Amino acid sequence: QVQLIESGGGLVQAGGSLRLSCAASGRTFSRYTMGWFRQAPGKEREFVAGINYSGGRTDYPDSVKGRFTISRDNAKNTVYLQMNSLKPEDTAVYYCAASRATLTTTLYDYDYWGQGTQVTVTS
Repeated sequence: QVQLIESGGGLVQAGGSLRLSCAASGRTFSRYTMGWFRQAPGKEREFVAGINYSGGRTDYPDSVKGRFTISRDNAKNTVYLQMNSLKPEDTAVYYCAASRATLTTTLYDYDYWGQGTQVTVTS
């Protein structure tokens, strides 16, 4: 069992930056692929970043590539999402998730989810 707690969300102007953190419980954090997803009102939850167990591989959709960076610190059981050049369309609840699968963008491959943190970008 893995428990995930996100933090770092907030209100920011367009063009600004935020860094989200996700703290995980348990001794097996380093075995999991970690991902960040987001869900805007009335929309489906979508993948925004993923990182493999070691941190050696990452994946992003085109919508955030070059602006968002995922990283992890296995010694601290924490995964991060650095978000730069934020746009109003980035406004959503952001969720951290853990998967036993290899690096994947598929929502249903993720086994554990945090409660989410709100990110609001104003124009």
